[in-house]
Amino acid sequence: MAVFIFMCAAGAALAQDKLQDFPEPPPPPPMPEADEPAVRIPVPEQAKVEEVRDGGRVVMLKVTPPGGQPYYLIDTTGNGNWMRRDALDDGVRVPMWPIYTFE
Repeated sequence: MAVFIFMCAAGAALAQDKLQDFPEPPPPPPMPEADEPAVRIPVPEQAKVEEVRDGGRVVMLKVTPPGGQPYYLIDTTGNGNWMRRDALDDGVRVPMWPIYTFE
C-alpha cells in the first residue's frame, strides 16, 4: 500500500514539472463587435431594402428598386443561399372542393 501511495505522489510531482514546461498561451484575437457576420447582398444603391427577421436571423429581404417592381430575396434553407422571387405567391394551389354536403 505504501508503494502505491509513493508511486502516486511521484507521478503527481512529475506531472506538475511537465505542466510548468509549457509557456502561457497567447490571448485570443479580438472579436468584432457586430452580433452577426457581415454579409453583402448585391442590390442597387438606391433600392429600398426591408428585412424580415425570425428569431434574430434575417430570413427574407424585400428589395424595391427606384421606379421598379419590388422583388424578394428569401433564404429558404437557412444556409445563406438567397433565392430571388418576384412575388411571394409560388403558384401552388391546394384543391378545395366539397366532398359531401349535409342537407
